[in-house]
Amino acid sequence: MSTVVRDLLSRPSGAIGLFLVVLHLLLAIVAPFVAPFDYREVDSLLMLKAPGPVHWLGNDHLGRDTFSRTLLGGREALLVTGIATPIAVIWGGFVGIFVGLSGGRVDDVLMRIVDAFLSLPWILKMLVLIVTFGTSVGVLVPTLAFFYGIPVIRVARAATHDVVARDFIEAAKARGHNKLSIIWHELFPNVRDALLVEGAMRWSWMLLAFSSLSFLGFGVSPPTPDWGLMIADARGFMSFAPWGVLAPVIALSSLIIGINLTADALAKALGIDRVQKAPI
Repeated sequence: MSTVVRDLLSRPSGAIGLFLVVLHLLLAIVAPFVAPFDYREVDSLLMLKAPGPVHWLGNDHLGRDTFSRTLLGGREALLVTGIATPIAVIWGGFVGIFVGLSGGRVDDVLMRIVDAFLSLPWILKMLVLIVTFGTSVGVLVPTLAFFYGIPVIRVARAATHDVVARDFIEAAKARGHNKLSIIWHELFPNVRDALLVEGAMRWSWMLLAFSSLSFLGFGVSPPTPDWGLMIADARGFMSFAPWGVLAPVIALSSLIIGINLTADALAKALGIDRVQKAPI
């Protein structure tokens, strides 16, 4: 692992990406202690005030400090997606490995179900559940984990197909090992790297999905600061107060770019071909 980390940091994209990710994680932890203003503090005299020496990024349409709200805006997204991403990778990875090992009718039936889910727009599928059960963390985490775990199945299945025909798998079967034993001891160590890279990519897409839901009004509820919600609130004032949109857009973009750069460098360090197609 230390060799992989050194290889990742030796690549400019990896070093920059990891720096951005770590920076956002640290800011999410310390933001409540370093934010200069209360994110709920409303001042009608400061409505849409331009950036200045006191309010560095100006104020929103309610007079709240944009800098403080931007600092705090990633906490909920990082919390929800930070829990949902490993769950998605674990359950999707296990099912994909199991399907790749089983083959035959099990493979055909389950992959057709996966194809059916992937053929529908993700936003419609998630909105159905969120509108039905609410927008709490207890709903958002399993919803994101379920729908973003489905594409992981295809990746894990493709990686398993590259391993399952090797001699040590046949030897494990000959020794009488059951499927769970083969998955844990033989297959998982050989597809782990692909799942790590896929997990990083799913994290970035999940962050975008979470922010999109907040933008549409189905994520974080006001007055909790969230980048997607901040963009939705400020988009009507872009022509004369663009800082309300630019601040959360830059914050969200820098985090997404950081995760993608890190994932790309990690894939190269691990020798993973991200453009390899999964077998049908």
